Amino acid sequence: MSIIDQIVDRISTRLANLRADDQPIGWAMDVHSHLLAGVDDGLSTHEEVLTCLNQFVHWGIQHIVTTPHINRSRFPNTRTSLLAGQAALRKLIEHYKLPLTIDVAAEYMVDDLFLELLKDGQLLSFGRQRYVLIELGWEAPPVFLDTVLFQMQIKGYQPVLAHPERYTYYAGNEKTLAKMRDLGCLFQINWGSFVGQYGSAAKKQAHFLMRKRWVDFVGSDLHSPSDLTLFDTFIHSPIYRQLSQLPLRNKTFLVDGTPPQPNPSATAVRP
Repeated sequence: MSIIDQIVDRISTRLANLRADDQPIGWAMDVHSHLLAGVDDGLSTHEEVLTCLNQFVHWGIQHIVTTPHINRSRFPNTRTSLLAGQAALRKLIEHYKLPLTIDVAAEYMVDDLFLELLKDGQLLSFGRQRYVLIELGWEAPPVFLDTVLFQMQIKGYQPVLAHPERYTYYAGNEKTLAKMRDLGCLFQINWGSFVGQYGSAAKKQAHFLMRKRWVDFVGSDLHSPSDLTLFDTFIHSPIYRQLSQLPLRNKTFLVDGTPPQPNPSATAVRP
């Protein structure tokens, strides 16, 4: 039996023995992760991919939009290569009969490469709304960010800022964050931020954004199987239950967005 088959066998046994009181996660979709093996600083092997996919199944996730980095300096991935990775991931899911669907978009650094792709209308988006996940530099936001947000919408894209709670220059900067939302930018908050994965400042800001109800999407931002333990802590925390009460777009995407095609080989797993 191969290593991958051993992983699937162990997890199949685990799924078959779920407790009756286990509950699925409060949203059926994850919108930020790094599940394409070997293309960025995320997962490295198919074994890691299967481990993480099966944990998502255990939590009740039905659809994943995985978002590899695209940026000029470190990960100049292309639309063509990432869509090839999407096809490979879908074959993996079908082969092992996992009850979920997957799309590949991207996490775009707002840099000169992004501006070129935006100009050409070649961004990888997800959903009928053509959501596009963007990230900013850690030292300071680009001075032309307002223009970028406007141009994205002119091109028919809906900008979604990845993990705004992690940018120190936005900490406590309610006025700037409110302006960004007025300009049409949605916010995606990382699961781990609520339980201290990125430190106390990011945790505080994540809680602030939740109180303001400025959380449009939540995402795992999964980079490694080692993240899974912390995510499980988050899912069983009081803050998770509070977050689940918000009108997250993760909840409505499968209804109002572009519904994924069901996998005919998969049988839904429900606790």
